[in-house]
Amino acid sequence: MIPLLISNSRNTEVDGTCTQIIQSYDGTTLNTDVRLEQIMNALKPKSALLSAAIGRIKEKSEQKENDEIRDEKLTGLYYLLVSFSHHPDQQIRNAAHSLLVIFDHYGLAIKDESFTRESSLVHSMLDDFAKPKALANIALVPQCAEYIAALQVAEDNFDAIRLSYDEAVAEEGTLENASQMKREMVEAVNKQLVPYLNVMAQLDDATFGAFARVVAELISSNNEVVKKRRTKEEPETVE
Repeated sequence: MIPLLISNSRNTEVDGTCTQIIQSYDGTTLNTDVRLEQIMNALKPKSALLSAAIGRIKEKSEQKENDEIRDEKLTGLYYLLVSFSHHPDQQIRNAAHSLLVIFDHYGLAIKDESFTRESSLVHSMLDDFAKPKALANIALVPQCAEYIAALQVAEDNFDAIRLSYDEAVAEEGTLENASQMKREMVEAVNKQLVPYLNVMAQLDDATFGAFARVVAELISSNNEVVKKRRTKEEPETVE
């Protein structure tokens, strides 16, 4: 018998399990069974939507991480300049102070700006640091060039996936919520696919048995992962 898919499964787990079920089905000749074909054709677009929603979440998460790294580099540069602006060597002190004036024109508050606004300000700051007088001062302040280079890399990394992030945000209102899609997929598997395959495998094992056993193995493997992770606060449930 094919077990029911545990609904506590994570979005990515349901996505992975259903994707494998669909791929397995597509490798069979069971599309001649009208009812099973209807069930699978209803499951496929849900799976595609869930995969897209998960991808959107991933893009947003990666960009948030890149922003945090960029903010870290900004903070590091700021405190480096503050530190050397009090250096006993007057030449180093003056150089750091001049660079700090440039930084203060933007301020650490740019970390609280929108992604677009912060990128614009960081690019402008880096352009100011690339001017001849600033470059001369940077050469005098120990490690300053390395800190600015690190900020440049952080900004470049942020910019590299900016298009993907913007597309993900644009799809926020059109793609269904990933958790809702997961619930719908679990329901489709547990209330349609599993009951139908359990019956048909008993009636005609030669035709349906192999696919039914694959589905049983995929769902069982998923459920084992969930059970190992389960706590008292996260009881096992099925739908």
